[in-house]
Amino acid sequence: MMTVPLSHFLLVAGLLLVIGVFGIFMNRKNIIVIMMSIELILLAANLNFVAFSAALHDMVGQVFTMFVLTVAAAESAIGLAILVIYFRNRGSIEVEDVTMMKG
Repeated sequence: MMTVPLSHFLLVAGLLLVIGVFGIFMNRKNIIVIMMSIELILLAANLNFVAFSAALHDMVGQVFTMFVLTVAAAESAIGLAILVIYFRNRGSIEVEDVTMMKG
């Protein structure tokens, strides 16, 4: 049976991280794209945890990944709920409109 080397997993995780960072810096107008980019960054970290966990034959990285996925799902649900309520009140979810809420 052929196994995939650790460097391939790290390359994919690095690409996901770069795409996530570019998504945040290149698109400053849409909050949903920014949230998706944050999820890509978390996915890259999770892929690293699982890859090193499998390479070192230790389950700690995979358990930690489950906790990160749980927190990311909660963050997405709460963030989208806040966006829906904000959109109902203001009619727009652009980043420039949200920055007006500073107090």
